[in-house]
Amino acid sequence: MAPRAKKAADGLKVKLVKSLIGSKKDQIATAASLGLKKVGDESVQPNNDATKGKITKIIHLVEVTQA
Repeated sequence: MAPRAKKAADGLKVKLVKSLIGSKKDQIATAASLGLKKVGDESVQPNNDATKGKITKIIHLVEVTQA
């Protein structure tokens, strides 16, 4: 049970707060890779460099909090 608790505490909660309409194709693909398809969708992602890079690409569309 401890490893799962650590994973949740070490993750980032990403929520799509703006529409993907009018966004570039690569930004839409980045949102999809984070599990975000429509406004209001949330997902918990690992807190690593790859995830941070994806978030940076679409930071104007998402809200990020510590999970």
